[in-house]
Amino acid sequence: MRKYIKSLLVLGVISTVVACSSNTKLDKLKNKRADLKVQLAELDEQIKSMDTAKVKMLPLVEAMKVEEGTFKHKVVVQGDIETDKQAMIIAEANGLIKSIPVKEGQMVSKGQILARIDTEILRSNIKELETQLEFAEYNLDKQEQLFERGVGTEFELKQAKNQTKALKSQLKTLKTQSSKTIVRAPYAGTIDEIVTHEGEMASAQSPILRLVNNEDVRVTGNISEHYYRTVKEGSKVEVYVPTLKDTFDLEITSVGRFINPTNRTFRVKADINDNDDLLPNMLAEMHITDLVVDSTTIVPAAALLKTQKNEDYLFVLKKEGENYIAHQLMVEILSEYQGKAAINVLEDEIKEGDIVVSAGGRGITDGDRVRIEIK
Repeated sequence: MRKYIKSLLVLGVISTVVACSSNTKLDKLKNKRADLKVQLAELDEQIKSMDTAKVKMLPLVEAMKVEEGTFKHKVVVQGDIETDKQAMIIAEANGLIKSIPVKEGQMVSKGQILARIDTEILRSNIKELETQLEFAEYNLDKQEQLFERGVGTEFELKQAKNQTKALKSQLKTLKTQSSKTIVRAPYAGTIDEIVTHEGEMASAQSPILRLVNNEDVRVTGNISEHYYRTVKEGSKVEVYVPTLKDTFDLEITSVGRFINPTNRTFRVKADINDNDDLLPNMLAEMHITDLVVDSTTIVPAAALLKTQKNEDYLFVLKKEGENYIAHQLMVEILSEYQGKAAINVLEDEIKEGDIVVSAGGRGITDGDRVRIEIK
């Protein structure tokens, strides 16, 4: 009996200890759950703040600054370097080339002897004619004396006169030909190439040499008739020569008065004096200034857009907070060149330093808030 009671007491103590231990563990778990709920709520708030699907993204546009200054429009055409003093020298008399007293690359002056043609046959013919003329003049003198005495006839006198006149004419022709057997330089220049050499035959079909003078040259080009009213004598032109990689600042000195019916162009010319570097037939680019607008507003050409009514406009950006507001502005385009445009503002105003949309303008409307990337 006593053992039974003792056993019951032991079981009661154990049950009490186990019950107390279970209550303490449960409380800890409940507290941990409460802490986790707080952390979960905080994480939910952080996720909501970082959820880009619920944030409205502003359109991104590229922007550039407005400029004020002088705007120039240029017409670019292919040009050629030309000179009037470039000639293949040809002998006016036929014959064997006796000598060429010049060399390639040599500078010669106007009138200097370039070649001599053999004149032996001509000299022989001249001497023969001189002898015949001497006898003809003697015969004419005798016929005049006989006619005065009444012995000679008028026919014989006229025949003697005609013979003398014909021989004089032939002699003059031969002497002229003889003078042309010496080939002289028509102008000062440089012997560029000798084509025919000593001992070869000279003729009108066979040039002897090429004589070039590049001191005064010109640049010529053909421009569309669209620019005829704007390209004038005195217009500024920049001539770029790719071979020399150099640019020459010139003025248009001559404007053609004829429109080529094939390609609808007219010819312009710019003279270059005291030239040292340019050679005939070199290629060139002519950048002709056909329009100058002083003190005008200049914007990127890409900033210009058109309405459904074909009216021109652009977007000016005004800063508001961290972003910008796009304002539509109607404009008039004066001219465009190399990615820039000169404009007149039709409403409101725009000034140097203002920012305009240069790319992405087709995706926005007046009053839209945008993000910008400055170019």
